[in-house]
Amino acid sequence: MRSRSLRPFLLACTALASITSLAPALAQTASSTATASNETQLQTIVVKGKRVKAGSVADTPLATETTAAEIAQKQITSIEDLGRVAQPGVAFNRSNGAVNIRGLEGARVLTTIDGIPVPYIFDVSRGASGGVDAFNFAALSAVDVMRGADSSRAGSGALGGVLALRTLTPEDLIGEGKDWGGVAKTTYDSSDNSWEGSVAVAKRIDHTSVLFQGSYKKGHERTNQGTIDTYGSTRTKADPSDYDQHNLLFRLQQQLEGGHTLGLTAERFRADRKTDARTMQDSSTYRPGTYTGKKNTDRDRISLDYQYEAQSQDGPISNAWASLYWMTQRTMDGYDGIRARTPIGPIGRENDNTERTIGFIGAAQSHLTTGPLEHTLSYGIDAAFGVTKQYSSGYDKCPPPPYAMFATCSFLHTNQADTPKVNSSKLGLYFDDEIQIGSTGLTVTPGLRFDWVKHSPEMTAEFGRNYNKPSLPNGFEDAGFSPKLRVAYDLQPEVKLFGQWAMAFRAPTAGELYSAYGGTGTYLRLGNPGLESETSNGFEFGAELGDQEMGARASVFYNRYKNFIDVASITSAQAAALGYAGPFPMGRTRYSNISDAEMYGVDLSAHKVFENGFRVSAGLAYVIGNDLDRDTFIRSVAPLKVVASVGYDTEFWGVGADFSAVAAARADDGKDTSGASYFRTPGYGIVDLTAWWEPEQAKGLKLTAGVYNVFDRTFFDYSSVRNTSVTAETRDLYSEPGRTFKISLTQKF
Repeated sequence: MRSRSLRPFLLACTALASITSLAPALAQTASSTATASNETQLQTIVVKGKRVKAGSVADTPLATETTAAEIAQKQITSIEDLGRVAQPGVAFNRSNGAVNIRGLEGARVLTTIDGIPVPYIFDVSRGASGGVDAFNFAALSAVDVMRGADSSRAGSGALGGVLALRTLTPEDLIGEGKDWGGVAKTTYDSSDNSWEGSVAVAKRIDHTSVLFQGSYKKGHERTNQGTIDTYGSTRTKADPSDYDQHNLLFRLQQQLEGGHTLGLTAERFRADRKTDARTMQDSSTYRPGTYTGKKNTDRDRISLDYQYEAQSQDGPISNAWASLYWMTQRTMDGYDGIRARTPIGPIGRENDNTERTIGFIGAAQSHLTTGPLEHTLSYGIDAAFGVTKQYSSGYDKCPPPPYAMFATCSFLHTNQADTPKVNSSKLGLYFDDEIQIGSTGLTVTPGLRFDWVKHSPEMTAEFGRNYNKPSLPNGFEDAGFSPKLRVAYDLQPEVKLFGQWAMAFRAPTAGELYSAYGGTGTYLRLGNPGLESETSNGFEFGAELGDQEMGARASVFYNRYKNFIDVASITSAQAAALGYAGPFPMGRTRYSNISDAEMYGVDLSAHKVFENGFRVSAGLAYVIGNDLDRDTFIRSVAPLKVVASVGYDTEFWGVGADFSAVAAARADDGKDTSGASYFRTPGYGIVDLTAWWEPEQAKGLKLTAGVYNVFDRTFFDYSSVRNTSVTAETRDLYSEPGRTFKISLTQKF
């Protein structure tokens, strides 16, 4: 069985070897290719001149970049759009609001904005989650995706990779020879019948620059392929929904003598959604027309920023950046309705999760020479203190406990906290040395990171009202060293081979440690204060070829995980030993460590822009994940995905076609013990068509349009629906949109 699972991996290795063998010819051709205007390619590979912060998580050959130009050209307005073609292997799980990279998601994938970590919120008791999508693509200058764990840069929370977002700066808008600039854009998307408007403007006065950016979006439910418009469990059309979303970005920069720049950044993001959850409404649950789901996501950030670029080569520091920041993030999931069964009457819930963080993050680089060796030293710090709070408020017709007369009252207890207030501290220190060995083209980069994490639970009146009356659990404290070693070889000026070994570390979250939810006669969900931190050993080998006109990227990887944190069922005796002796006929689960798990796979991409304006690109993402303890597969790993694009661009207009093919999900082997449902999604292939036009008579004006899923295929997003209980009659409820279109109008000033 294992030899069969390795076959695709071995084929991928063969493909990597084949690409590497073609490297000299490819590089020679690429160097003679003229630059084409308005080109768009898959996973832009910028070998030199990539505008990322030195020493940041994206400053590595494991990262790929999606530029602002490609975001606009591909009409990328969500993480789902980003992973559709531009970054295959990146997915967004709409059921839990998590980014998925190389089969890992949630707290195992780190999201950063301007280098500042954005916490992933997940309420393990009630399923409320999200927060990492609390941004707007109109406010971004680029998106970097780091696949795998670069231990010396990212630290705790980046076992699967990093989604690194870079917001606009004044330099992004102010063109050469000007002291001001701006862009205005409006977009309509038929997939959720939404309109969005955004404006950004920047002004420079002497050495002072200021930027304002804002956007507003209003839309409805995401359409699907369902046709049955009824109430209750037979419904297949998407539930009607309305949402509002807005964000504001302010940035002030002051350039000082000697290469120093001081800055102030302020962000505000709000997204509010209300859903007429008709699938929840029938004679046995909630009265039709009375049940409204609510979802709010908020994020605020203020940071004092610093950047430094040395004006000469004599100083001890070549460049540096840092941010002292305050960030608060909140999600609220709830509903209002009228029960159709005893106790009949109004019911409402609002489940709040808030995380406030004060932190400092920064990095610096130095260059020095020792004999034939050229050293680029990168070192940095990531320190933060945060407070996590969870609270469920609400109302209903239930009497005080116990609920012997009303079984439904045993569910969804309210006006209590399922986790205590948790004060968390973390410290990360890292150092690596990129050693260039003379003129050999060989570079060796050893690195080491130290992470320390401490969670201190605090008893509150809200946690004291928890139905199960749990005692205050013990605190958690752990530290880990994560070394790495990367070797790179410049075979030719546009051909780089690299290999890396890296360890990674992730401490458990407050919810995984301390959650406690259960109702006698229903189900039990518990955290585990005794969890150990996850660690991993990873190996990756790859090649980067060419440049923006013609290039390719290939990598194969293998990661082994220890103490993998997952949900597992526990017996009644185990629950009783923990103090939960009541009957729980709907199951008992608790977080636990899986001692051994593995993931391996391949990432491939290539692109070519021809002198006559034609362009082609292709990519492949394939990962296999195995739970070696339970001899089963890891459900968060998405199936094989292959993408391809073709297009033609002139100076004033262009057209393109994108193709996506996804394999069927793995068959359920029945060995998963988490108690979650499993939907084996079928394979599919879809086609998207796009076009753009810049009228010669209207400088700076651009019209972009696209038709998506041209052939109106019915397909399912594995990442979002894999844990859904699906029947043949209702499966279309979980389908993706059919044929849709998106059109945007942009004016640059």
